[in-house]
Amino acid sequence: MMSRSEMLALLARWAERGWLRELDRAFAVFLADEAADASPLLLLAAALASHQLGRGHVCLDLQATLADSSFVLSLPPDGDDDAGLLLPAAVLANLDLAGWQVALQHPALVGNGAGCSPLVLAGARLYLRRYWQYECDVRAAIEARLARTAELRAGLPLAALKQALDALFPPADHAGADWQKLACALAAGNAFSIVTGGPGTGKTTTVVRLLALLQSLALGGGDARPLRIRLAAPTGKAAARLGESIAGAVQRLPLDGLAGGEAIRAAIPVEVTTLHRLLGSKPDSRHFRHHAAHPLALDLLVIDEASMIDLEMMAAVLAALPASARLILLGDKDQLASVEAGAVLGELCQRAGDGHYWPVTRDWLAAASGEHIAAALVDEGGTPLDQAVAMLRHSHRFSAASGIGQLAGAVNDGDVDAVQAVWTQGYSDLARIELGQGDAALRGLVIDGAAEHFLADGHRAAPVGYRHYLQIVAEHRPAAHANQTAFDDWARAVLTAHGQFQLLCALRRGPWGVEGLNQRIAELLHAEGLLPAHQGWYAGRPVLVTRNDYGLGLMNGDIGITLPAAGDDGARLRVAFPAGDGRIKWVLPSRLQAVETVFAMTVHKSQGSEFTHAALLLPDRLNPVLTRELVYTGITRARHWFMLASAGPDWQVLKPAILRQVQRASGLLAEPD
Repeated sequence: MMSRSEMLALLARWAERGWLRELDRAFAVFLADEAADASPLLLLAAALASHQLGRGHVCLDLQATLADSSFVLSLPPDGDDDAGLLLPAAVLANLDLAGWQVALQHPALVGNGAGCSPLVLAGARLYLRRYWQYECDVRAAIEARLARTAELRAGLPLAALKQALDALFPPADHAGADWQKLACALAAGNAFSIVTGGPGTGKTTTVVRLLALLQSLALGGGDARPLRIRLAAPTGKAAARLGESIAGAVQRLPLDGLAGGEAIRAAIPVEVTTLHRLLGSKPDSRHFRHHAAHPLALDLLVIDEASMIDLEMMAAVLAALPASARLILLGDKDQLASVEAGAVLGELCQRAGDGHYWPVTRDWLAAASGEHIAAALVDEGGTPLDQAVAMLRHSHRFSAASGIGQLAGAVNDGDVDAVQAVWTQGYSDLARIELGQGDAALRGLVIDGAAEHFLADGHRAAPVGYRHYLQIVAEHRPAAHANQTAFDDWARAVLTAHGQFQLLCALRRGPWGVEGLNQRIAELLHAEGLLPAHQGWYAGRPVLVTRNDYGLGLMNGDIGITLPAAGDDGARLRVAFPAGDGRIKWVLPSRLQAVETVFAMTVHKSQGSEFTHAALLLPDRLNPVLTRELVYTGITRARHWFMLASAGPDWQVLKPAILRQVQRASGLLAEPD
């Protein structure tokens, strides 16, 4: 076994190659300075545990690392081991779990949670203390709310609940149980609940009717006080999209069958905020104004796009909730998780497909809603958490005739044969293209959406590329003397047209990553005469906000288009952003400190968005970020058309990506050791 100095030298070499972060190496050095008797295997484990946080893992799984250590370093796709450096597999050779656990026995550095050691060992999981505490806090907070289920259900007026549900949910037009209705009943009887489902399953419709249901019960109660409800989402873009959806859904609510229907409608909020704003971010700090000692003033919190919430944020949200408040999470459990550590929604919903409802839950739901759960979803061995999770199972967006829906389902199932079969069915909403080495295919894709590769569909217009919105930029600009309203209307039309098409990428760097492609695409559009320039600020440049700017009211993920401003000859540029309430926010480019061109966008950044036509570009070789969840998320950003674009033969990258699922080390649902 190597010495401490040799181990630290090896960690330094790994950091030089970019296999570890410098932060991870520095953490190991700090521990070595604090404890001269710390074993080399402890220093290695500490560096790897720190590194896992940057890769989305909450902890280092010692057993998994011993079984396959290739995932614990940020190695490039080809391994890049030509420097002759030792890799973890060689360092850990002939070591078993018990031996590694013995090497970690150092009370000053590694504990079981008691005390203040910087590392916590829980069975085979090694945590940085802060993340171990987050996990404990989240688990305890959820369990405390789940423990209130029997009390809440006993206090609900069952007859009034069923009457309200029947009024809000007319008989469904599809066979089987109405899972939207069941989800509302389930959430009504829980202080913590989750509504999960794929695209088009009606999560927003469900939550709006759930809010109407809860307000109906509250206003019909003894004190007749409406619930204090707040709506939130992880990003500004997701918050704006939910706000627009909620506003429309509230106006369409079928409230004729409920007493005081308009009072109920008025009591449903339509304003959606980001979680950071809700909690009150403190500048240059990880802390928030609202916490356990200063909780939020609300009775119910609804969070949309919950798959994007990391463990630290979930801990902060739960800490800031009053003990009496309800929490409802909405999201697609199969989408990509947060880029930060933790895949909270995915973990909490990992059993959702099979239900695992107790017989008593089945019976209560039948009495409350009149809907009957299939016997296959009933399990006396279910957990309390299972009783709080509802999975919507019918897609209203993707029918049996939708290639996008069929492809997304096959990818989500990890069924490569079914994926291949979908491509042979001749769906008019699906196409695939190989880009090759030149620019011809890429030019056709980004300019006109490679529309010629889709089968003709006489029922709707053809797919489009970026030419569509750039023509509106060039041809529909108001006269210089036109009023501001005319320029706002023009900007609104440009932004709407821009949302018709989006190129999505798996990678940030490299020839097929967004950093290189954005410049390459700008040059192609400029050469086509669609852009006046391809560098700097120019009319038609789309930009993505990459960091929250509360001074400007712009959130991470917001997209704006650079346009000539009103009142001059077009030389003065502004960036037009949708303000979320139908207005347009015009911002000087010089005030935007954290934006990037967004002809190409990563799949991660696209979460919370939908595009009429989305194209997913796969690189020419496999990369660790290419997973089933990434491919599924990319496909489901498309509303009407989906294009699979490949830098090389698509199947040699697509097949292994579909077979590879995101596995994040965590102990959120593990039994305490």
